[in-house]
Amino acid sequence: MARYIGPKTRIARKFGEPIFGADKVLSKKNYPPGQHGNSRKRKTSEYGIQLKEKQKAKFTYGVLEKQFSNLFDKATRTKGITGEVLLQLLESRLDNVVFRLGLARTRSAARQLVSHKHIVVNGQVVNIPSYQVKPGDVVGVREKSKSLEVIADALSGFNHSKYAWIEFDSASMAGKFLHLPERADIPENIKEQLIVELYSKN
Repeated sequence: MARYIGPKTRIARKFGEPIFGADKVLSKKNYPPGQHGNSRKRKTSEYGIQLKEKQKAKFTYGVLEKQFSNLFDKATRTKGITGEVLLQLLESRLDNVVFRLGLARTRSAARQLVSHKHIVVNGQVVNIPSYQVKPGDVVGVREKSKSLEVIADALSGFNHSKYAWIEFDSASMAGKFLHLPERADIPENIKEQLIVELYSKN
C-alpha cells in the first residue's frame, strides 16, 4: 500500500501544526515551505480552506485518498453527525488504536507493528492497519512480540488515562476499546464540518 514517505516537516509546516508529533522546526519556521512561504499570504478560497482541512485529516491519520473517500461514504450512511462519525471511523482504525494505546510513538510506527504481525485483536493476529476495531474488542501485543524494545520504549511514561474510550492493562499489554469516542474527547485539531462541506459539493 502506497504511503507518503516524503519530508514530514514540510507537511507539518504546510498546515502550521505538528500533525506527525512534536516538530522543533515549527517553532522556528511556522510558515509554509517553499520560496514564498514567508511572504505575504494570499487569501485562500473557501474551497481551498476546505480542501486543506481534508488533506490535514488524511496526513494526520495516514490515510490515502481512496480510503478517506470510502470512510466518508460510510460515515454518510451511518446514523449520527457525518463529520463526527468520520472522525470516529478514523479513530477506530487498528493502527490508530495501537497508537492511542501507547504501543507506538507515532501512527506510522503503529502501522508498521500491525503490518509486521505484532498486534492481535481478541487473541487473533490482524495485520491490516485499516481494520475497524469495534467496541468491546481487545487489542494487544502478540505474545512473542512483548519483548520488543520499540514497544517498551513507547509505553515508558505513557499516560493511559488521557483517552476515556480505551482501557489498558499493563500486565497483559492489551487494551479494550470501550466505546466510540465523543467528538470532545478526540484531541485532533480538525474542523470536520469543512470536510463535510467539501464533499457535499461533489
